[in-house]
Amino acid sequence: MTTSRKIAATAAAIVWVLALAGTVRADEPRILKELSPDGAAACFGRIYDASHLKTHPHQKVARIFFYHGPDPVSRPSEDPTDGLGSAGYNGFMTTTVRGASKPEWVGGWCNGQEEGAEKNAIHCGMECDRTMADVSLDAKGRLKVDAFDRYIYLDAGAEDELGKAEYERRALGTDDNGFLLERRPVADCKAEFARIAPANPALGDPLRIRLKPDQPFCFGRDYSAEHLASHPEQVTQSIRIFRGAAQVASFSARGDAADWPNGADLVVAMTTRKGGAKATQSYSCQGEADQWRCVATTAAGGASCDLSEKEIYLRRGANGTMMLANPKESLPLVDLCQAGSDTKSDDRVFRLEAMPQSACSQ
Repeated sequence: MTTSRKIAATAAAIVWVLALAGTVRADEPRILKELSPDGAAACFGRIYDASHLKTHPHQKVARIFFYHGPDPVSRPSEDPTDGLGSAGYNGFMTTTVRGASKPEWVGGWCNGQEEGAEKNAIHCGMECDRTMADVSLDAKGRLKVDAFDRYIYLDAGAEDELGKAEYERRALGTDDNGFLLERRPVADCKAEFARIAPANPALGDPLRIRLKPDQPFCFGRDYSAEHLASHPEQVTQSIRIFRGAAQVASFSARGDAADWPNGADLVVAMTTRKGGAKATQSYSCQGEADQWRCVATTAAGGASCDLSEKEIYLRRGANGTMMLANPKESLPLVDLCQAGSDTKSDDRVFRLEAMPQSACSQ
């Protein structure tokens, strides 16, 4: 099962608010002395040349790297642990097949074999009791990769869903096993894993670093008549999201700066295009991977209802902006206790600019 995380155009932005709901905090990986006698991360890899591939027509893998150590894939996140759910994985494999522009990868747990197994053999397993590979070092310190499953990047049951022909097409080649990888600098593995989803420099630091726990902030947008004319299903005329003096003081009194942004309170204020009605809503946030999940904390008019699914999501945008997603009618455009589930209007994703605090005064 692949684990790629992507955010692309606005049309795809709703995906990121759902895909990370079950994020697990990362545990410390166990470093095996067989692979790394000094206890540091270890890297092995091989890039096959054209002549090798020509003589091995049933080998699809053109590049293969194995990394033993902390998660090389995750970006600095909004979670204070910087973990994106590697769950203590200590083995990561990435392969690039012929003609592909980027690698596929898997992660799992590598442990020494039980008594009676081949000397120095290490079994690397994945979730759902699947095998990533069996690895061992040869006399020259090269990593032998065996028991490498051709279907490693396909989910269980995918054959029924895809059909046999497509399932085989997506699998690795019949000659993709028995790899022999050279030990390489750790930087080589990190560079290879970075090819999976290249970092966007325009995004800059995570929100938890850009926005300080002891400082207020204000982001917003006022939509022009031209924009609203071209988006007739958008209800929002203006929107502000902010932490003011009251929210900063509340976090100072009961929050933990080391755990920021968990427990951060903020307010969303909106003006609708229908009669210029104004509404505000308070939220409490938690860091989840590379986003903030903010759940509504009060219902309009003191109404009593379950607000646990009335949530918005925040992500850093390019060039200092903030992205806000509203997947389940969780903004104060409607009475949250009467709101439905999925947002039906054109008020699902907002790109907000930093504004002076005066623009967010209540």
